[in-house]
Amino acid sequence: MMDVDLTVALIKATVQIDQPISEAKRMVGTGFLVSVPKADGTSQIVLVTAAHVFEKMPAADVRIGWRIQGATGNWSYVPSNMTIRTVNGPVWYQHPAQDIAVIPVTVPEGLRDSAIPAAWLADDTTFINERVAAGDEMMTLGYPHGLSANVAGFPILRAGRLASWPVAPSTTYPTFLIDLTAVPGNSGGPVFMTSQEGKGHTFIAGVLIKQVEDDSQRLELGVVTEATFVRETINLMLKAQGNGVNPSASLNPAAPAPMRTPGGATTDTQDMTRRVTGTAGQAAKPSEGEGGVQVTPDQAPDN
Repeated sequence: MMDVDLTVALIKATVQIDQPISEAKRMVGTGFLVSVPKADGTSQIVLVTAAHVFEKMPAADVRIGWRIQGATGNWSYVPSNMTIRTVNGPVWYQHPAQDIAVIPVTVPEGLRDSAIPAAWLADDTTFINERVAAGDEMMTLGYPHGLSANVAGFPILRAGRLASWPVAPSTTYPTFLIDLTAVPGNSGGPVFMTSQEGKGHTFIAGVLIKQVEDDSQRLELGVVTEATFVRETINLMLKAQGNGVNPSASLNPAAPAPMRTPGGATTDTQDMTRRVTGTAGQAAKPSEGEGGVQVTPDQAPDN
């Protein structure tokens, strides 16, 4: 069974990333906050997402969907802007081979505790030590089609089974498949699980980056980049910061490595950064017909 405390902690750490591209449309992705220890004993908070989320958003600023809890316990959706590129280039740090990006972020007062510890990220030995196996249940958080779980802007939780074997070592198998409906808007969301070994340990297994398609037909599979590459990207950031090097000078993002799965020439993967109509903070509600969820304007809080 999934660790409830860690699930709630990850819900609080996961935020919507969006960028308006017109009065009615915006690009949407998902990210999550990680607290990173520094050499001087302090810590900084970074936002982790899929690199293509930032790459597909052309303007200099994106909106981060913070949630603020009031004195009565109610939550409000209060997004604020964050700069992701300047005239000198991108200001995020990107893994040189995988679709992972991290960027230092200023968190509103009172929300620093929302970030998860970096120690929760799986490393290159976690899958082996925890005996992760095909069929294990995994969870992911995100904003499918730009929708949230409620008007407070919290992410939607989804579950699926690990659909790949083997999954280690990461140098040979940097990504794995998860059997769930990977929906546009979920790009960059955390994928996490509780191992079945002993009492079980809950950890971040990776970042959801793609959906699998075959000849334009979705196969209800998501592609996850292993969390060890988040660790590597954070280490690249810390090294660059220690040397006083601007990320756009040392880690100028290139196109993500192509992500393909075996099975034939037509099998491909598509990223899930979503262009949607409507405002951020919309909540999902059950649909009375086909086509998934529906959203009405009165569900969106004031931005």
